[in-house]
Amino acid sequence: MGYLEGFAVTMRQHRLFGGERVTTEYSGGRRAKKKGTDARDVKGDEKLPRPERLHGRHVLNRYEDGMEKCIGCELCAGVCPASCIYVRGADNDPENPTSPGERFGFVYEINYLRCIHCDLCVEACPTEAITDSKLFEFSFTNRADAIYTKTELVVDDEGDPQKLPWEDWRLGDDLDTSGWMRATAPSGDATFEGTVGWSGELGHGVRAPEPAQAERDKSVRVVER
Repeated sequence: MGYLEGFAVTMRQHRLFGGERVTTEYSGGRRAKKKGTDARDVKGDEKLPRPERLHGRHVLNRYEDGMEKCIGCELCAGVCPASCIYVRGADNDPENPTSPGERFGFVYEINYLRCIHCDLCVEACPTEAITDSKLFEFSFTNRADAIYTKTELVVDDEGDPQKLPWEDWRLGDDLDTSGWMRATAPSGDATFEGTVGWSGELGHGVRAPEPAQAERDKSVRVVER
């Protein structure tokens, strides 16, 4: 029955059948559109609201002074259960350092054909270098595009994620790129409730602390099916 239910969802989205239903079963579906039409130009084509801690496409952050947070420690690669991350560190140039530490991430690659978006890399990072955006809609026409390097992962000079041609960015997908569950969040330990746990980020400064779980639950939008 699982296969039949999946086909039924697809058919309901087809323009021949109206294409008016948002596929809440998949949290963020698309309305049907005519061939050659940009999804952004289709009336009513919008993503569903995303949870604050959605495990989307990763970004590599910078400090407020522009220096990269990644120190090339390779902990993210070591903890990755899918072996999709490849990192190689190198010594900083004393005259022109890339990061504040002794080393920086010289090579950083994520293979999104393998990534399962478990977020263990984010939890393992000691400097909050790798975090998540809300982007979850990106497709590739070749395998090379699926392997993101530092060029695609490091935030730009404004502190925003790089936006690539095959990624479907919408309003809000690039906000709160650090909104992930961490050990010092109120949900993990009430002692840290209301306490700022972030270091400053380029373009964002010091982020506000996460709200208590009770407050978060009140703001959760319930989608009726």
